[in-house]
Amino acid sequence: MRKLSDTIARLAALRAVHGGVNHRPTRNRLKDMEPTGSNPGALKARTFIPESLGQGAPLVVALHGCTQSAAAYDEGAGWSDLADRCGFALLFPEQQRSNNANLCFNWFIREDAKRDAGEALSIREMIETMVTAYGLDRDRIFIVGLSAGGAMASGMLASYPDVFAGGAIIAGLPFGSASNMPEAFDRMRGHGGPSELQLQQLVRDASPWQGKWPTISVWHGAADDVVDISNMAAIVRQWSGLHGVKTSDYVSENEQGFLRKVWHGADGRERIESYTIHGMGHGTPLATGGPDGYGKAGPYMLESGISSTLRIATFWGLVDAPRHHRGTETPSQEYVHTGEILVPGALTDKFQEDRTGNRPYGTKNAHAPGIQKTIEDALRAAGLIK
Repeated sequence: MRKLSDTIARLAALRAVHGGVNHRPTRNRLKDMEPTGSNPGALKARTFIPESLGQGAPLVVALHGCTQSAAAYDEGAGWSDLADRCGFALLFPEQQRSNNANLCFNWFIREDAKRDAGEALSIREMIETMVTAYGLDRDRIFIVGLSAGGAMASGMLASYPDVFAGGAIIAGLPFGSASNMPEAFDRMRGHGGPSELQLQQLVRDASPWQGKWPTISVWHGAADDVVDISNMAAIVRQWSGLHGVKTSDYVSENEQGFLRKVWHGADGRERIESYTIHGMGHGTPLATGGPDGYGKAGPYMLESGISSTLRIATFWGLVDAPRHHRGTETPSQEYVHTGEILVPGALTDKFQEDRTGNRPYGTKNAHAPGIQKTIEDALRAAGLIK
C-alpha cells in the first residue's frame, strides 16, 4: 500500500500543472432530463436526441472524467456529432460536486458501483427513462467512459450485463479492483489488485445474469502516468474468461501510433479489443481533422491521430464504415501528456438509507468518520478539495 502522503503530493503536482478545474465547454448541445425513479446516487441527467432519431434507435451512455462536465466531455469526444450522423440517442449522467468535489464518479465506493444501489442504480434508472420515452432498442444499449467514468463503466457492465450489448473503457480500471480510497490510489498506480480468476468472479457475482456478456473495448495511453496501463491488461483478463477466450489468443494490428489487439469468440466474432496509443498520456484519443474527424482537443481530450469515438462506435456496429477508415483519420506525432485527479473529492462514503425510506429525491447523507476525515483534511490542506 502506497503512503497517503506520497499520493497527495503526486496529485497536488498534477493540480499545479493542469489546473484541476472543471473546464467549461464552448458548445453545449445537451438538454436536461428528469429521470424516473429514486435517483439514489443524486446524479444529473443530460441527453442529446438527434433530429434523425427513429423508432428502435440505439442508445449510448457516456460517462465523463473527473473535473469534467457532461457537455465538456461531449464537446471533446464528439459523440453528439456522431449521433447526428448515425441516428442514435445519447445519455450523459453527470456527477454533482456535492457527491464528489472533483466531479469523479465514485467507482471505488462499493455502494455506488453495484447493482441496484447508488450511482449505478441512478444510471440504470436514467437508461430506463430514455428507452421508454423514445422507444429505443433494448438490445442496442452501449456505455463508454473516461478515467473515473471508465471505471464506472466497468462497474455498470459488470452490474448490468443484461442491459448492455457492449461497453468501452478509456483510461479506466477493472470492476471491483478497489473498494475504498487507499485501494483506489494503489490500483491507479498499478499496485496490487485481485487475481485474474478473482476479477472474473467479481463480475459473475455482481448480477444473476447467465446470458451473453457485453463486448468490451479498452483504450489506454502507453505514457499514462495517472492510471497505469497495467489496468488495461487487467480489464482484458477480467472479461476474457467470461467470453471463453484466452488472453494469449489474440490477433494484433500494429499501425503508426497505436497497437490494436482483438480476441474472437468461438463464433469468430470480435468480443474484446484493446488499443494501446503509443506516447499518449491520460485521456481520450482523438482525430479531429478530416471528414471523419470528431471532437475537440483539450484537457484529457488528446489529439492522437486516431478517433476512439469513431472506432468504438464502429466496433459496436453503429457506424457503417470500414474498420480502419484509412485516409480519414489525421496522423499526429504530437501527444499531450496530461493528468487527471481521478479519485479524491468529497469523501461521501455513501448515504445511510433511512429505514423508513423517507429520503428526498436526489440526495445523499454523507458521513466521513475516522480515517476518512483524516484523508479529507489532508486533501483539503493540499488544495485538492475545498
